[in-house]
Amino acid sequence: MGTRRTQLPGVGTQYDFTTEAGQHISVVVHHDGRRFLGFYRADDPDTCQASVPLTPEEATALAHVIDPVAFGAVRTDGLDLVTEHIPVSSRSPYAGRPLGDTRARSRTGASIVAVLRRTSAHPSPAPDFRLAIGDTLVAVGTRDGVDALAALIGGG
Repeated sequence: MGTRRTQLPGVGTQYDFTTEAGQHISVVVHHDGRRFLGFYRADDPDTCQASVPLTPEEATALAHVIDPVAFGAVRTDGLDLVTEHIPVSSRSPYAGRPLGDTRARSRTGASIVAVLRRTSAHPSPAPDFRLAIGDTLVAVGTRDGVDALAALIGGG
């Protein structure tokens, strides 16, 4: 398997993967957070057979299906501790509200250790930090606690 990373000026970054079977898959990550999956012919790596656009939330969901510990995440194998990214969608009852309103730690036992925005990261956000649609919460806790936090943030 081979992997290649290419900067695309004014666009973002392209990641090219070649599987052991010789299939070519490309992921283009735009500066604004959009992603596109591209599938190429094995006999002609310049011919794109299909392209699938993904929102940041869709890309996160797909990454979790492929590998529950997403690329770049801290692995906690063997510990009763998980780290997960939780999107704040338009359905979240906490979009536009201060983080403290969630009472996340006391209600779920999980901690929000950072909030990722399109162009910045906010480590150790204070209770008065306002959540926005499109934010991604970096949560740490037990599997049950992080699942409860995801349900809380998602409105479930």
